[in-house]
Amino acid sequence: MIYQAYQASVDALVPLRTFSQMFAPIWDHGGGGPTNYFTRNAAAFCHIINIATLTHQRRAFGIGSVKVGTKEVPVQEIESCKTPFCTLLHFKKDIKTIQPKVLIVAPMSGHFSTLLRETVRTMLLDHDVYITDWHNARDIALTHGPFGMDEYIEHLIQFLTFLGPKNHLVAICQPCVPALAAVALMSEDKHEATPASLSLLAGPIDCRIGPTEVNKLATSKPIEWFEKNLIDRVPACHPGAGRRVYPGFIQIAAFMNMNKERHTQSLRNYYLNLIKGDQDSAQATRSFYEEYFAVTDLPAEFYLETVKLVFQEYALPLGKLQWRGRPINPGAIRRTMLLTVEGEKDDICALGQTLAAHDLCHKLPLYRHTHYIEAGVGHYGVFSGKRWNNHIYPILRENIHDSG
Repeated sequence: MIYQAYQASVDALVPLRTFSQMFAPIWDHGGGGPTNYFTRNAAAFCHIINIATLTHQRRAFGIGSVKVGTKEVPVQEIESCKTPFCTLLHFKKDIKTIQPKVLIVAPMSGHFSTLLRETVRTMLLDHDVYITDWHNARDIALTHGPFGMDEYIEHLIQFLTFLGPKNHLVAICQPCVPALAAVALMSEDKHEATPASLSLLAGPIDCRIGPTEVNKLATSKPIEWFEKNLIDRVPACHPGAGRRVYPGFIQIAAFMNMNKERHTQSLRNYYLNLIKGDQDSAQATRSFYEEYFAVTDLPAEFYLETVKLVFQEYALPLGKLQWRGRPINPGAIRRTMLLTVEGEKDDICALGQTLAAHDLCHKLPLYRHTHYIEAGVGHYGVFSGKRWNNHIYPILRENIHDSG
């Protein structure tokens, strides 16, 4: 009943949100007269209400063009392949130069793929970029069936097959496990579309190493507790009515609680910057939270299997992970260039957890292994921000280039 209660509260707050959206721009300009202490505070209060509102709609990537060499070239978003659960989105550039095809696997972890907007924008400089644009589970009808780890891996194989030979795979955070599994299966089958390179960024390959608070939470309760307390059915007012999901609003609440002081201070500063008229600082905060508060529900099967297989049973590093009854054997990977990247201060995926992929891919020649640690960055700094652009991306680009 938790989803129904949430939906009822959302519906009840519609008048307040409508009011704040209507009057914020009016009070921003003094309500028809000169701005004063009252109008600035009233406007700031409305903006706080607006920014703290959860939405279940994906924001636009908004990448209209990128600079390739010295030329600014248009970028067009194309739906290259689509299933009920995901769209393979292609960022097509208007250039004649052939660039390496890269599939970025976005996390299915409560946020939309637009969380990787900056990752995509940077990768577009030198690559032909595709991304997994996972759909909100509450919008997927029950008739399309379940979606678990098997279906996730199957989607990656399907999309890589679509890209064809000499493609490259980049997985960020949660999808590192299914990405490694997909490459292992394709390598074992000698599939022509087996990625030439695999880059794993801050992913939980082996959560036995340096457990974080996230890891400890996952092992603090039996899987039955997670199913009983965190899984609910989508209310009748949505297309996916009746589907069992891990609601995005529960996930965002958990994330917020983990960093409660930081978020409280950030929103307080946002309020004060609005009153002071520091629009640049306010806009930076607004952009972050507009993306952060755009949440998506996860299929219950995938969430529970991830908690159980990745965080509780360590199935991949212990050689127990299977795809439709078939064992996953990372030792089958012999030609793919493997890059792993970790952040020194990552409090979600600790140092060593992603590095573990190299031991699993023990049949790879040494020259096909690369590991990099970025000093001083946390989880998000691995794939966004100055360190990503200036330090990590050049290494990733070189790994793709070296793979031929």
